[in-house]
Amino acid sequence: MQQDKLIAELQGGNQKAFERIYQLYSESTYGIIYSIVKDTAIAEELLQDVFLKIWNNASSYNPDKGRFFTWVLNIARNASIDKLRSKDFKNARLNLKSDNFVDILEANSNISGKMDAIGLQKYIDILGPVCKKLIDLLFFKGFTQKETAEELAIPLGTVKTRNRVCIDKLRARVLN
Repeated sequence: MQQDKLIAELQGGNQKAFERIYQLYSESTYGIIYSIVKDTAIAEELLQDVFLKIWNNASSYNPDKGRFFTWVLNIARNASIDKLRSKDFKNARLNLKSDNFVDILEANSNISGKMDAIGLQKYIDILGPVCKKLIDLLFFKGFTQKETAEELAIPLGTVKTRNRVCIDKLRARVLN
């Protein structure tokens, strides 16, 4: 019953009730957000956005439709998914994945530190069309393995195997 009173006070615009709700739910809400976006800074930013939505939309919570905690987690989940689908997030991940690809190759070899994505492209161009397309989607365009499988209309396991084979081929060419 105490939770019902707290929620009613929140819906009435009581800031103390909001602070208490934040204390009760912020840690688990952050955990849900982080498990989706996998980035501390973004998760912290989204946590603030989620609680702002809770404050602004508290009146829309209906206990007949579900528990308050479920309502909070749905807001967090939806905000996290919206962030993942946003153009800014995809562009940031795209750049990160391309940078990581170059870093991984440099870390695992004696390649000159001056090699960049353009220098790497000439090695990729030498590979067959299957490897070229796969590496382009996975590393330069930021597709997940699942998205790559859908794009190429092949099974996910095939994408994983071909990815491993293509990276091994690329590594052998770069190191020779």
